[in-house]
Amino acid sequence: MARNDQVNSVIGEGSAFEGKFYIAGSLQIDGKFEGEVKTEDHLIIGPTGKVKTNVTARRVTVAGTLIGNIDAQEDVYLLETGRVLGNISTPKIHVTDGVVTKGTITLTGGQKKDIAKLIEESYTGGPLIPDSKNAEKEARKQKE
Repeated sequence: MARNDQVNSVIGEGSAFEGKFYIAGSLQIDGKFEGEVKTEDHLIIGPTGKVKTNVTARRVTVAGTLIGNIDAQEDVYLLETGRVLGNISTPKIHVTDGVVTKGTITLTGGQKKDIAKLIEESYTGGPLIPDSKNAEKEARKQKE
């Protein structure tokens, strides 16, 4: 799929797997999977893949259906047949036409800091907006 990865393990089309799956390499799911999955590399949910789990991986590609959250350290690819019901947190996301998703998307830009705090600090670093009530009082005093 993305970047021509070498796939280490496959849950094939027509297969169903329930449980915990931890892998150091990459995993492609073309069948049905429920449980927990963690990979240090790339998780690929193929067009026929139906997955119900929270995903933790370096990279994630979704061409099938995922019900669960994605936490990707590097990037996420949502391909045209991809369906995601859950929240996505990643430094980068690539979305093609046709994708259907519902949930929040947090783009970290590679930052390790709390993203909400980072954005709030960026906002407060700008010029001050005068308090409108105090500005009206000051304007009246200057007219007198």
